[in-house]
Amino acid sequence: MRSIAERRAAFRALHQSGCFVLPNPWDGGSAIRLAKLGFQALASTSAGAAWALGKADGQMSLEEVLEHLSLLVARTDLPVNADFEAGFADSPDGVAGNVARCIETGVAGLSIEDRLGQGLYRLDQVVQRVRAAREAIDRSGEDVVLVGRCEAFWLGQPDFDQVVERLTGYSRAGADCLYAPGIKDLQTIARLVRALDKPVNANLSGTGLSVAALAAVGVRRVSVGGALARATWTAFEGIAERLWTEGRLPA
Repeated sequence: MRSIAERRAAFRALHQSGCFVLPNPWDGGSAIRLAKLGFQALASTSAGAAWALGKADGQMSLEEVLEHLSLLVARTDLPVNADFEAGFADSPDGVAGNVARCIETGVAGLSIEDRLGQGLYRLDQVVQRVRAAREAIDRSGEDVVLVGRCEAFWLGQPDFDQVVERLTGYSRAGADCLYAPGIKDLQTIARLVRALDKPVNANLSGTGLSVAALAAVGVRRVSVGGALARATWTAFEGIAERLWTEGRLPA
């Protein structure tokens, strides 16, 4: 079993060149299965983790998320990137304190997003929050990758220039990797990669694209959000419905 420090060093190295896939398990069993397939790192999914608890995305408490991250870290020796939502606090100091606790779970990376309900925090507010997260990581002395995440496309605000401005601000505040989920077309993803000065994460879900296509335009890492969890729950519901209505299981 690799140490936490070794996992963090390996995760940092993955961001230096090439492109890697970062699948999103939602529990210990899915983490183990993904590790057995040969993936080099994992990322949590706030949606998948919440569904497993019978909750909607965004309804998990900080304590539940920290417990979930500790579980994922304990199940394999792969680096784990935390979907840490908006840091579970409004103030920069609150974000810093929560990031410090997140680091203690053993994660190799964590993201801070700019979503506030159905809107976005003001840019200056998010920059302060990302900077606070960066300072918390630096104070810890641990080599944890910080991801700055812009939710504009997810929220139906596909203003490309705004997204670039925001992600550039997060980069300057200390983010190591940048992420704008919800972009569906390869041309826009390629423009985003060219416009930014840090490694870019792209979400494969619902795009119809391939990892190879994303790698070809310079994407450094590819994740799938809640897609694996959603597919699993869809299959579960179909089989359970057949059991109820027909009294049988698929052959």
